[in-house]
Amino acid sequence: MKIKWNTWKRVGRGALLGAALAAICLMGAAKYRQQELVEHLSDKIIRFHVLANSDSERDQELKLLVRDAVGAMMQQRLAGVTDKEESRQVILESVDEIQRTAQEALQQQGCEYPVTAGLCQVEFPEKTYGSFCFPAGEYEALQLRIGQGKGQNWWCVMYPNMCFFNSIYKVVDEEAERSLEQVLTKEEYQAVMEEGNYKVKFKWLSFLNQ
Repeated sequence: MKIKWNTWKRVGRGALLGAALAAICLMGAAKYRQQELVEHLSDKIIRFHVLANSDSERDQELKLLVRDAVGAMMQQRLAGVTDKEESRQVILESVDEIQRTAQEALQQQGCEYPVTAGLCQVEFPEKTYGSFCFPAGEYEALQLRIGQGKGQNWWCVMYPNMCFFNSIYKVVDEEAERSLEQVLTKEEYQAVMEEGNYKVKFKWLSFLNQ
């Protein structure tokens, strides 16, 4: 019995080790597929990132005022833009006006924080917009830094426009959904869709293996 028991212990340890190795491999594959999806998406979208001066209630309110002012201006500028490169060009040509618009919004509130704006690569966490979930990773973004830029930040997708339709920021309407669908492939679009309580799961990303 002792030999048999030792044999079962070895088998059990082997099974656990095998399961652990399989889990590690699956995690590695999932991370690789996530990175590939981020690369696919980052080639086609531009995000919008606003950093508050600090986490004080006042600075957070100012962040949202700046967001609204710049958002309203850029919604008009980007109306009718049909590809990412054109969107990039419009944003680059608008940087000075973006900064002025942001600073005017602050000055109307008696605030003299400096504002810097520009296109850059930004590391984003996983973020859900309505029924869409974008995986964490590095994306190109129009970034606004208010003052020291050390407060909680706000972000959305600027191109295609998922930020500013009807001034609604937490609900993605049908027009915003169509704008996203037009720039992504069918597989990419499905990969960022949520179903019920599910968020993006790597099992959805089998198209990246093709």
